[in-house]
Amino acid sequence: MTGPLRKPLAWFRSRPLRSRLALLTAAAVAFAVAAVSLACWFVTRAQLEAELDSSLRSTRLNENGVQQLLTMCRQGTTPPPVGSYTVQVILADGSVCTSGQAAIPVGAADLAVARNQLDDALHTVKDDSGREMRVYTYRQDGPIGLAVSLARPLSEIDNSMSTLRWVLLLVSGIGVVGAGAAGLWVARTGLEPVNRLTDAVEHVAATEDLTVRIPVEGEDEIARLSRSFNAMTAALASSRDRQAQLIADAGHELRTPLTSLRTNVELLARSEETGRAIPPDDRRALMASVKAQMTELAALIGDLQELARPDAVQPGPLEVVPLHTILRNALDRARLRGPELTFVTDLAPWYVRAETPALERALVNVLDNAVKFSPPRGTVEVTLMRGELTVRDQGPGIAPEELPHVFDRFWRSPSARSLPGSGLGLSIVARTVQQAGGTVSLAAAEGGGTVATLRLPGAPTPPPEL
Repeated sequence: MTGPLRKPLAWFRSRPLRSRLALLTAAAVAFAVAAVSLACWFVTRAQLEAELDSSLRSTRLNENGVQQLLTMCRQGTTPPPVGSYTVQVILADGSVCTSGQAAIPVGAADLAVARNQLDDALHTVKDDSGREMRVYTYRQDGPIGLAVSLARPLSEIDNSMSTLRWVLLLVSGIGVVGAGAAGLWVARTGLEPVNRLTDAVEHVAATEDLTVRIPVEGEDEIARLSRSFNAMTAALASSRDRQAQLIADAGHELRTPLTSLRTNVELLARSEETGRAIPPDDRRALMASVKAQMTELAALIGDLQELARPDAVQPGPLEVVPLHTILRNALDRARLRGPELTFVTDLAPWYVRAETPALERALVNVLDNAVKFSPPRGTVEVTLMRGELTVRDQGPGIAPEELPHVFDRFWRSPSARSLPGSGLGLSIVARTVQQAGGTVSLAAAEGGGTVATLRLPGAPTPPPEL
């Protein structure tokens, strides 16, 4: 915005919010008071003028009084005032006889009344002394052809209006000042919760202390904002705790393969530096251990990257995919990892809405878990029926007290800590299934072993567009 309003607007926007609210309140009250005062002033003046006109119309001189005025004028005597009125007799030839302080100019309307051309006339003129007079002229009844003008000064109204004007100005000024003070008080009181919220936000920004909570009172917008802030800080604190826990757990899981890998590499390096060759069998075992540790590190890093994706945002586009087909691909990979195992499958068609790579990775993790804990030449039963996938192994099973922790990140049962793995597989399965709108659970199977159950919403037939 340019022009003369630019600087005032810039100054107004630079003021604190409470000052702006007080100024806006005072301005609104000033506008309202000014409008009411002007309306009151004009209505009062119109009412007083109407009353003055009514008083003039209701006043008439009798014929004797008119004759007496004319007689005194012909004798050269100045007629005395008639009460508060200035009385002027107008003859048809234009001559006048005035009773009052000063003569009133005779207008065309007054002459028209005297000549029987009009019944009456009402107008405002200035008398010979300069005073504004309200004049009512009427035709006198009787044989005499003349008109009588009755006049009263408008100063009667002006004096009353002057007093009213000062009263209105005083009341308006008091009202505007009072409104400004009330607006400032209301702004300070109403913005006090906002000030507390601002202080809390500034404290969190300066100290990163996410334990700050704002007291919530009532159910208004400020209370909703306070609750939202408390929920936000609680979520941030929880997220930071989970992040710290993830880093600590990841560091702990990385330490074991890295330590083993460093020990093996140091042995190889010392052999090269000293010239003492490692026996072929020991060297092959050492290289196999290095490869295994590198594979475990790569798998752990891949799992960490998968878990690093935001839980609230889908990592990829969702599409309708055949769960039974993806499950067959996962079974092919699982057979390669457990060639001595027998897989018994019963797969009914089922279509779900999910991300194909993430869903296949979750299925592979479930099958890998069954392969890992199955005994040699054991059997893994895989059934898919009406969107419910069950994977049962014949392993040692899971203790009841361990079941609540199986989907936690980096958690491994005491019996599985000697086996390869990072403890992230089932956590990835749980997250992927939840993103697809399903549920997953582990339970002890009848007769021994563990059964994993995945339920995914979908349909046995693909949608028409497929």
